[in-house]
Amino acid sequence: MNLSAFTTLALTITLGIFSAAAAAAGDADAGAKLFTKTCGGCHSIGPGARGGFGPQLNSVIGRTAGVTPGYQYSDAMKNSGVVWSREKLAAYIEAPKKVVSGTRMIFWGISDPQKIDDLLAYIATFQDTDH
Repeated sequence: MNLSAFTTLALTITLGIFSAAAAAAGDADAGAKLFTKTCGGCHSIGPGARGGFGPQLNSVIGRTAGVTPGYQYSDAMKNSGVVWSREKLAAYIEAPKKVVSGTRMIFWGISDPQKIDDLLAYIATFQDTDH
């Protein structure tokens, strides 16, 4: 294989890897729209977010479940021991009661992995937001 063909192949593989990673990261704009329609009735996020029917979700990634001040969690959530990693949140968005049995959250879940990635991309934009 000559150098030009090898360089082209290496570049193609590298771009494919980065494209797959970017696709897996989700679309925060699409996630914002989905959040408003699907989550926003119970949860708030962003500057000034507060608990309502559900807890606020600023800086949720890395946070222990059931500890946000200003929200009355179920015993199941408080005692779950869950730390909200991206993967754990994805599983919870897909099937909340499978992740925290006994949660009070009334939500059917989302089965579309792209929609979950979009939601997580949007939520991640508020990772360093004060509550």
